[in-house]
Amino acid sequence: MLTGLSWLALEAKYLEPARSFYEETLELACTAERETELVFAAGETDLVIRRPEAVPRGGLHTHYAFSIPDAEYDDWWDRLSAEYDLEEARFGPAKSLYLYDPDGNCVELGQQGVEGPGIDGIFEVVLEVEDLERAESFYAALGFETVDGGDERKRIRMNGPMALELWEPHLGIADARGGVHVDLGFESTEPTAELEAVSDRVQRVDRVDDEEVVVRDPDGHCLTFTT
Repeated sequence: MLTGLSWLALEAKYLEPARSFYEETLELACTAERETELVFAAGETDLVIRRPEAVPRGGLHTHYAFSIPDAEYDDWWDRLSAEYDLEEARFGPAKSLYLYDPDGNCVELGQQGVEGPGIDGIFEVVLEVEDLERAESFYAALGFETVDGGDERKRIRMNGPMALELWEPHLGIADARGGVHVDLGFESTEPTAELEAVSDRVQRVDRVDDEEVVVRDPDGHCLTFTT
C-alpha cells in the first residue's frame, strides 16, 4: 500500500537559477546539496532538482502543485505578481496561482487548508502518457482511484498519496504540460507487493530488495517504492 509521496525529481540545466527560484522566491529550505542535485523540503515531500548527468533523469516540463495555507494565498499572489505574470484558477472555494520555474516547469500554489507556514506539501503531479486507458489501469493497480474523467478524455485525475493527473499531450491551465520521464518516490508498507501488483505492466524493473523497488511505468516514468 502506498502511504505517501516521498519525492518528486525535476531536471534543471543549471542548478543555481533553480536554487534561486526555489530557495529565495518560493522560500523552500535546501536540505541537501550534491554536485549534480539539490534537495528542498516541501512539507513531508522532497523536491529534488537534478542536472541531466545520470539516470533516472528528473522530469521535464512537469506541472505540479504545492499546498499553501488558505490565509496565505493573497500574500503569495501580491509578492509573486510583482515579478511574474501569474494565472489564477478556482476549484470550488479554493484558488490556485500558476507560474513557471527557470526550466519551464509549471508550478502551482494552491489553497489546501494546510498549516504552513509557507509551502507545506505537494498535492498534485501531472504525467504525460501515450495511452490513458493503459496508464489508468497501471496506477489503479497501485491503489489510485479515478475521480475525474476530464475533458474529451484527454486527461484523468486519480487520488492516492497525492492527486495524480494523467494527460495525453495537450496544454492545460496556464499552458501547462504533463511531465516526461518524471522520477517519483512513494512510501510503501511493502515495496515488493507494489511490484507484484504491476509486474506484468512495467516497462522494466531497475532494482528490487526488501526495502526498495524501482520500476519504469509503461510511459517510462521512474517509480520508487520505499519503506
